[in-house]
Amino acid sequence: MTTFLSSEVRAGLELARKSALKSSSRLRVHAGEAIVPVLQFEANRFGVDAEAAPKLRGLVDIYDGARHLYQALIVTSTEEDGLRVYEFKRNTMASSGPALDFVRDEDAPAGLLPNH
Repeated sequence: MTTFLSSEVRAGLELARKSALKSSSRLRVHAGEAIVPVLQFEANRFGVDAEAAPKLRGLVDIYDGARHLYQALIVTSTEEDGLRVYEFKRNTMASSGPALDFVRDEDAPAGLLPNH
């Protein structure tokens, strides 16, 4: 048995799939001034809407709402099922504090008060 769907039905199904992905994801990619919603995210790649996405390349930041999650270097892009898929060359977790290059003592003071 073969199934046939008209082009209008297929386009409607594709539109419904994309809108479901958009509503379920809070992730956003920031590349300069461009902010693009992430529709698919995996360990080594992410996907955005192919029609709305600019040609991203280089260093980008990935946010979950207002929280900075990753700083990533993306190198290639392909198009699959209406999504433009970018692969990570480097994907580093963002940290809120400075990097520590030494071991901190457990009894170290939290801060110093000035002499007045």
